[in-house]
Amino acid sequence: MSNSEIEIVVDDPTAPEPDSPAVSSVATVDAAVSLLLLALAVTLGYDNWRTGISWDSTGPQPGYFPFYLSVILGAASVYGLARGFVSHREAVETFVTRAQLRRVMAVFVPTLLFCLATQFLGLYVASFLLIAGFMALVGKIAWWKSLLTAFVFTAVMFVTFDIAFDVIMPKGPLEATFGY
Repeated sequence: MSNSEIEIVVDDPTAPEPDSPAVSSVATVDAAVSLLLLALAVTLGYDNWRTGISWDSTGPQPGYFPFYLSVILGAASVYGLARGFVSHREAVETFVTRAQLRRVMAVFVPTLLFCLATQFLGLYVASFLLIAGFMALVGKIAWWKSLLTAFVFTAVMFVTFDIAFDVIMPKGPLEATFGY
């Protein structure tokens, strides 16, 4: 790039601020994930041990291969924990800052609520609420555009899955009112 060319820099107004305080370090997250994987490995190992991990006259019992996979997962988790304790990093690396975590939670929490709402309201009503909410609150799009887009999308999905392909989807009280 020569000096005569003009470089256009566009800043993202919604980008997290660079001076946001750290919430967690990489070492802490590594240790937490290793502990969670170790707990999963112990749980899976015990369950597969109960179902049988040896060979019988017809071959391996149902828990044979999954048990040894859980042993490998457990060994990898212990290795990750040991490596984290042995290598004391002098420069603490930030895993996530407060501003970054706030942005992630702005997506995670509504998605979790969508999963819960699907159980009670059905897939289509929950999808309508999720799409309209994301567009209006996160995307800062006008409410009427958000509601219209959410309605059109869920209507198209209802026609596609329930009417055209006759796929059974989770339904709630609204669909029951209309006989679906």
